[in-house]
Amino acid sequence: MRTKRALISVFDKKGIVDFAKSLQGMGWEIISTGGTSKKLNEEGVPVKDISALTRFPECFDGRVKTLHPHVEGGILAIRDNESHRHQMKELGIEPIDIVVCNLYPFKETLLKPGVSHEEIIENIDIGGPTMIRAAAKNYPFVTVITDPEDYAEVIAELQERGDTSIETKERLAAKVFIHTSHYDALIAGYFSRRVHITAPKTLTLTYEKKQELRYGENPHQAATFYASVQETEGTLTGAIQLQGKELSYNNIGDTDGALEALKEFEEPTVVAAKHANPCGVGSADTLVEAFQKAHDADPVSIYGGIVVANREINKACAERMASVFLEVVAAPSFSEEALQIFAKKKNLRVLQVEQISRAHSSPKVRSVLGGVLIQEPDLHLMAEEPRVVTNRPPTESEWEDLLFAWKVVKHAKSNGIALAKEKCTTGVGPGQVSRIWALENAIRQGGDRVRGSVMASDAFFPFADCVEAAHGAGITAIIQPGGSIRDQESIEAANKYGIAMIFTGMRHFKH
Repeated sequence: MRTKRALISVFDKKGIVDFAKSLQGMGWEIISTGGTSKKLNEEGVPVKDISALTRFPECFDGRVKTLHPHVEGGILAIRDNESHRHQMKELGIEPIDIVVCNLYPFKETLLKPGVSHEEIIENIDIGGPTMIRAAAKNYPFVTVITDPEDYAEVIAELQERGDTSIETKERLAAKVFIHTSHYDALIAGYFSRRVHITAPKTLTLTYEKKQELRYGENPHQAATFYASVQETEGTLTGAIQLQGKELSYNNIGDTDGALEALKEFEEPTVVAAKHANPCGVGSADTLVEAFQKAHDADPVSIYGGIVVANREINKACAERMASVFLEVVAAPSFSEEALQIFAKKKNLRVLQVEQISRAHSSPKVRSVLGGVLIQEPDLHLMAEEPRVVTNRPPTESEWEDLLFAWKVVKHAKSNGIALAKEKCTTGVGPGQVSRIWALENAIRQGGDRVRGSVMASDAFFPFADCVEAAHGAGITAIIQPGGSIRDQESIEAANKYGIAMIFTGMRHFKH
């Protein structure tokens, strides 16, 4: 009976010595390369150097080691194919039964601060992916391992039955193709960004599992949270959870929506959100004042909601927040006193999200049946300088509130309306199929606080009915994109009631 052979070439050497010693103890011959060969020899594991197998030296600073017929042929030959067996004998190629290989650390290199293009290129593995893909293709005859976590299972099967089961071989082969597709997608992404390819003919997206969620939007739906490898700063994937229950699918979606809205504001601001819509937004000189505004804007909807802030949460602010039932509180930092206060609410999820800014936004990916939609993030506010289209221009305070409301409505689901006064929302009407319904809902929600407010609409008015309703509610100024063939009707109605109206030239649909 021939001696079984394993080819071991790993960058991550965790657990490899014990694995190799176990193989040696079962009579296996071990072939190895470079640093792995040196490590195993130092630990008393005899190995056959790859050059002895190929009868050709490693060359070009190690760029070529295993790309040779005696390696690839030993992996790819089909053992029960008579023609293959004949060719192996004729060419002097011996079979390789196990391939253990993990790749150059391309991801880790890519993420290094200040890394050079040359260093990134040198960490693109060539021989490794070739070997493990070959082994995975020929999985009925070759066991391939890329993950140190699989060493123990393979050794246990070898000790019990002399070989790994076909089920194990196939599962390990699947892990290879998952691993190499992720590896290649990172490389493709790097080059695409470097040469500004934004919409390639084929698209491969790659993410890493962050956590399995208890369930999705509803308890009967399974869900998993995946994270981008890069660009996690200022995002939920880069957040540090300081306390509280595990984040749910809905927590993640709602908090992400709240953070996107918060990124519009530079002054101390708090965004309260429900179902990924802003329900109360407030800006002020201090964060505690901003939270009070956001709370009072809609004290009903904030219950069980998400609160995000763009300044450190101190003791006074935490005390006020802790008096309300919240699911999530997120901020760049928290004082020790604030954390002590939140610690009394064991289920409250407290997230530290540093560098909350519009600079940290990524393309939006949305699944549809049979495909995905991808678009740039909506980073702009207006297409032009806002244009006064009515006889009366806004007052200085109305200008401030119009810009504030415009930032809010941009992040409300369409059709969306946001009402605001003194840098605080007085009503938000998101996600309606009719724009007048969105306005009516915002007015109804705001009640008496609406009088004296300004209004923002995420898209133009198809009719003058929204201006009529605004006048009836005591709204004094309006900001909207303009662009309707009936714009003049809305302008005339605004002039009739002395309402100031601004056109931005840019709409902000959000579906």
